[in-house]
Amino acid sequence: MAEAVIVAAGRSPIGRAGKGSLVECRPDDLGAYILGQVLAQVPQLDPALIEDVICGCGLPGGESGFNLGRAISILAGVNSPGTTLTRYCSSSLQTTRMAYHAIRAGEGDIFASVGVETVSRFGYGTSDPADARNPRLMPDNTEGFPDLYLPMGMTAENVAEREGITREEMDEFAARSQNRAVAAQAEGFFDREIIPVTVPDGRVVDRDDGPRPNTTVEVLSSLKPVFKEDGRVTAGNACPLNDGAAAVIVMSLDKAKELAIRPLARIVGTAVAALEPEYMGPRTHPRDRESLRTHGHEPG
Repeated sequence: MAEAVIVAAGRSPIGRAGKGSLVECRPDDLGAYILGQVLAQVPQLDPALIEDVICGCGLPGGESGFNLGRAISILAGVNSPGTTLTRYCSSSLQTTRMAYHAIRAGEGDIFASVGVETVSRFGYGTSDPADARNPRLMPDNTEGFPDLYLPMGMTAENVAEREGITREEMDEFAARSQNRAVAAQAEGFFDREIIPVTVPDGRVVDRDDGPRPNTTVEVLSSLKPVFKEDGRVTAGNACPLNDGAAAVIVMSLDKAKELAIRPLARIVGTAVAALEPEYMGPRTHPRDRESLRTHGHEPG
């Protein structure tokens, strides 16, 4: 079977949803621009050789609807077929996985894997998300199904309660994470992967909105819980809502050699696993958590 390799990759800066640097960018335009810039990294590749543009989007509706992958293919000048899928936060990982599978199966040699999310432009999908939910999967269902629609913040609250993770530990982790991100940004660590984006008002955005200088545990500890009155998840220790896009070109190793393109990485294998919908993350034993802390890592 053919081996699959990644030969080009890049991403936009990550904007804060609702009030960040990319709020005026449509998902199809943003995705097409990033794909075009990634293709420019491999001038040996004729875009017409791309078999499929596979686009991952957690909330593929509104401006992200109408088969976003095909729209991006056309706007980027690729004009290959296009498809769109969702696996929520891992949607574009799944598109890369599908490109890998297609190459291994001998269905083609070159695929574009794209991921786009513009929460600013579509929010949670409808003006009233409850209208679209299946009552058989709601918290008060009588069939024993889990609560499929529980907000991510509440799943984090459930993990914290079940695993005995304190608010103090969460704020300490968040402060350390922010400070490391700020330092990495200042040192230019992310510059190699970010593709600057010119937004509609003419500004050039080349930095992520997320890292916040001068974040301290004291500041974070003053924030109120968001999802439960007596909870532990706040706007300071939770993941933000974002806007952004990324793309990779996945190619068979033989085709990369033929085109004299040096691979960046080889895809060895993939797998998926399901967890309890009400819990964001696997169950761990307290002894395992202590071992992780002792060795300089954190559970999460």
